[in-house]
Amino acid sequence: MQGIVVLSIAFVLGEIALRTYQYFNPTFIFHASSHNRFRGKPFSDDWNFKLNSKGFKDKEFSEKETGTYRIIGIGDSFAFGVVPYEYNYLTVLESKLKAAAIDAEVLNLGIPGIGPKDYLTLFIQEGLPLNPDMLLLSFFIGNDFSEIQERKLTSYSYVASLLSYISTLTTTYKGQIIHGQGNYCDACPNFDEETFLKIEKDRSFMYLEGNQRFPGLQKKAMYYLNQISVICQEKGVDLVIVLIPDELQVNPQLQKNVREKFYADVEESTWNMRLPNDRLIAEFDKRKIDYIDLYEYFTERPTEQLYRPRDTHWNIAGNNLAANVMHDYLLNQYVDRMN
Repeated sequence: MQGIVVLSIAFVLGEIALRTYQYFNPTFIFHASSHNRFRGKPFSDDWNFKLNSKGFKDKEFSEKETGTYRIIGIGDSFAFGVVPYEYNYLTVLESKLKAAAIDAEVLNLGIPGIGPKDYLTLFIQEGLPLNPDMLLLSFFIGNDFSEIQERKLTSYSYVASLLSYISTLTTTYKGQIIHGQGNYCDACPNFDEETFLKIEKDRSFMYLEGNQRFPGLQKKAMYYLNQISVICQEKGVDLVIVLIPDELQVNPQLQKNVREKFYADVEESTWNMRLPNDRLIAEFDKRKIDYIDLYEYFTERPTEQLYRPRDTHWNIAGNNLAANVMHDYLLNQYVDRMN
């Protein structure tokens, strides 16, 4: 009996300690609904760069100077970037705008692992206080249509969550991208072939005509995007949503590999790699939401490697192409506002 009492007290104290730690230092180990759960550690190393005091992959944010057109970039791991800071498309975009004699700055508020619901709260809580003139929202087709996962029973206990995480870590943890000090390798694969194909297979249902899952996911994503649009209109902030294609959409060889391995009995005519883009664009047009669809630009270069091998994210060339497209679009559509 005494042992049970001691264990119970230890469990309660452990819960209190872990919940206190999570409050001040959010981590992905414990269940949380805030975008802070995946935020980078302030001042931590990211290849040859250090994150700023907010944990964003950018220089320290300062007060906006008079006459400067401030763009804030919000998105998930694509916006945060797997490439070093100087090659990130938001960094390159800012450099290109300045080279075109545009007094503009681009602040990177990308946080890995977040989605449309988080984009909304991040914009309200941290984007708007920066006094932006434009929100450049990166929407990744590959996983921004995500279902709300049911919570595991263990997630309600922080002690149980920690033990579960440690158990998982010792048995299955491998191949994760960890940015710290080191030399970035643009041509090094991240996942083994089997894991990478499984990731792409799990996303591939979106490109099948008539699937029953996608309409509900589209509705959820569009709800948050529309809320962001309404707020931008109310606050006088320009909004441009950038549709980032999944590699499966634009890489014919990857499509072939996924179909042969997982969809051998599915007719080729059932596949529509533009389906999620077209559905979103139809909604954007109805609501007069401005957008840049990168799909065509990436499919025009099928033989050029634009994604890191077996990684799902852009390599340096992919980031540069995206920055070029955004630069040209903004100069064409928004130059009067930026000057």
